[in-house]
Amino acid sequence: MYNLGQYIPRTSLIHSLDPRIKILFVILLSIIILNTQALSAMIISVFLAFLIPVSRIYPRQILRSLKPVIPFLLLLFLLHLLLTEGAPVPPFPHWRVTVTYDGLFKGIMVTWQFILLIISASYLTMTTPPTALVSGLEGLLKPFRIVGVPSHDVAVMVSVALRFVPTFIQEIRNIREAQMSRGAYLKAGNIYSRIRSTVSMLIPVISNAFRRADELATAMESRGYAGGPRTYMHDLRLTFRDYGAIAVMLLIGVFCLFQGDLSHLLHLRMHV
Repeated sequence: MYNLGQYIPRTSLIHSLDPRIKILFVILLSIIILNTQALSAMIISVFLAFLIPVSRIYPRQILRSLKPVIPFLLLLFLLHLLLTEGAPVPPFPHWRVTVTYDGLFKGIMVTWQFILLIISASYLTMTTPPTALVSGLEGLLKPFRIVGVPSHDVAVMVSVALRFVPTFIQEIRNIREAQMSRGAYLKAGNIYSRIRSTVSMLIPVISNAFRRADELATAMESRGYAGGPRTYMHDLRLTFRDYGAIAVMLLIGVFCLFQGDLSHLLHLRMHV
């Protein structure tokens, strides 16, 4: 079973792309998604769905990457749904906290945007090995060496943080199962008892996180790891596939950037 942030070995077009191109693509998609409208979000959703057969990643693996953040997405949707002012939806009375059309639309859009962000990041981590991710990040950060940014160290830190995500998820699952096997009722009671039982898991999770971090540091030191520039077995070089991905990236970016102006022109032409 594959978790959020875990690499899935496959032989596909997306797996063979240069990691620098995939990282830039995810950054561009993130910028577009956070500033997108409904039409752009729909286009990006269709594009991400098209990547499923191209990357040979199963839909259930993409959906499984959303499972850990479902409570956050529900909370985000409810906050916008109930706390956004506007015209109330007819079945709901006009109370201090009520459901409005603006809140419903904004809640759907913000939740949709975060889902697209998570899926985009999942494609990156699922199709890029950790070593390639480190080399790609270092390659993108090389120009910042002029201002004293240690590109390799930053790339290693980001890669380790991404790789610890599935480890933490599995750790939380193991602690939860261990507490339930000892008689803890984590699914019983009202919301306050559930929050209290969830907080009780924080101490062992944090303790195990520090333990794993210490083990990782010891393992890296024992293998002679040291900061500074390093060499790699395979140098990153752009191929025709990468240039094709750059062209697709530019087309999506330009279209989503000017789709508001295009919609406005079409609206004016229809009125004329």
